[in-house]
Amino acid sequence: MSEAAARRTLWSRLAILVLVVGLWLVPVPEGLTPQAWHLFALFAAAIAAVVIDALSILVASLGAAAGAVLTGTIPPAAAYAGFANGTIVLIVVAFLVARAVVTCGLGHRIGLAVVSVFGRSTLGLAYSLFLVDAVIAPAFPSNTARSGVLYPLAVSLAETAGAKPEDPSRRRVGAFLMYCGIATLCVSSALWLTAMAANPLGAEIAKRSGVRIEFGSWLIASSVPTLVALLSLPYLLYKLFRPEVTATPEAPAAARASLAALGPMGRGEWIVTITFAGMVVLWALGGTLKIDPTAVALLGLAVLLASGALTAADVAKEGDVLAIYIWFAILFALSNQLNELGFMSFLGSRLATALAGTSALAAACLIVVAYVLLHYLFVSQTAHLLALFGVFLEVGVRVGVPAAPLAFLLLFATNFFSGLTPQASSANLLFAGSGYLTQREMYRVGALTTGYCLLVYLVVGIPWLMLVSR
Repeated sequence: MSEAAARRTLWSRLAILVLVVGLWLVPVPEGLTPQAWHLFALFAAAIAAVVIDALSILVASLGAAAGAVLTGTIPPAAAYAGFANGTIVLIVVAFLVARAVVTCGLGHRIGLAVVSVFGRSTLGLAYSLFLVDAVIAPAFPSNTARSGVLYPLAVSLAETAGAKPEDPSRRRVGAFLMYCGIATLCVSSALWLTAMAANPLGAEIAKRSGVRIEFGSWLIASSVPTLVALLSLPYLLYKLFRPEVTATPEAPAAARASLAALGPMGRGEWIVTITFAGMVVLWALGGTLKIDPTAVALLGLAVLLASGALTAADVAKEGDVLAIYIWFAILFALSNQLNELGFMSFLGSRLATALAGTSALAAACLIVVAYVLLHYLFVSQTAHLLALFGVFLEVGVRVGVPAAPLAFLLLFATNFFSGLTPQASSANLLFAGSGYLTQREMYRVGALTTGYCLLVYLVVGIPWLMLVSR
C-alpha cells in the first residue's frame, strides 16, 4: 500500500471512529431505548466503513458484534444467533455446491452450446450470454461466481471478432459484450431465489412483515417483469453501444468445434447436472411438500462429495466462504436485533410521516426509486439490503402499500441496481477491469440500464405482482 493510500485509510478509519462515538453520545431520540440507539450507532458505523472502504465488510461486522456484546447493548446469544440460522447456512452451502459447475466444466459447455445456436450475429451473441446466465443462475447463489463463468466466454467472443482491450478495436464488439455480461447478472439474479446470496436473506427479513417467499413463489413473481427485461436489454445495449461488428457468422462453427474437442459429457458433468436438476425441483416443490431448502442444499453437497464430482480440495479453494458466513451471520443478527429493539419501527414511522397523504401506488414508486438511488452510496448489494430493505418495507406497509408486492419490488431492485456503477457489485469487477470498457461508459450506461430496469419493474412488475402476490 502506498503512503498516500495508507494515509487515506487512516483518515477514513478515524472518521468511522468519530461517527460511532458521536452517535453513541448524542441524546437518545424520544421513542427509542438506549440499547436500540447504541446498536444503531454500531450498525451504521459498520455499514459506513464498508461504503467508504475504511474496513472490509468482515472486519466491520466483527467490530460491530464485539462492540455490541462488550458494551452490554445486546446479549451474546442474540449477537451470535445468525450462525444457527438456516438461511445463512443455505447460502454458504450453495456457494460450495456451485463450485462443482465450474470444476467439472459444465458451465463452459453450456456457454459453447448456446453460442453454437445463437451466435451468428453480434446481437445473437449478446442473447447467448443472457441465456447462459439465466439457465445456470439457480445453481449459483453468487453472481460473482457466475461472472467467472461468463467472463471467459465474453472475452473469447470479443477476441474472435477482432476486438482488443485498451485499443480502439474494443469498439468492434468488446465493449458491448462486456457490458452485456454486467447487465445479464443484474436481471438473471432477480429471476431465481437462489441466484444471488442476498435473495434468501431478504426473504427471511420479509417474514417480519408477514411475507412468506419460497422458491416457487419467487419465480412466479419475478417471471414476467424479469423476462421482459432479459428479452429487451440486449437490444437496448446494442443501440447504446452500436458495435462496429454486427455479424459473427464464424462464431457458431467455432463453438461447435470447441464442443467437439470437449467430447461427450463426462461422469462428473452428468452427476452435477442430475444433482442440480434434483435440487431445483425440490426447491420448487418445497412449499408444497414442506421440504426445508437448507436440507436440500446439504443433500446436494453430500451427493456431489460422495460421488467425487466435488472434492474436499475443491471446497478448500473456496476460502472466502468462511468469511462470507461470518459477516452474513453477524450483520443478519444485528439487523434482526435492530428490528426487535424497535429501531426499524421508529425509523419507519418517521419516514411514513414524510409520505403521509401520498397514495399507495405513488408511495411504492417513491420508495423503490429512493432505494435504487441510494445504491450510489454502497459497494455491496448485501450491505445495502441489510441496511435498508427492512426499513423501506416497513415504511411502505405503514402508508398502506401491500407488503408482498413491495417486498418483491425491493428485492428485485437489490439485483438490478448492481449495474449502476462499476463498484455497485463485486460481480462487475472482471468486466470492469477487462480493458474493453471505460469508466465513463460504465457510469453512463449503468445509469441508463438501471433506469430502464426500474421502469420495467414498476410499469410491468406492479400490475403483475398485485395479481400474483397478494
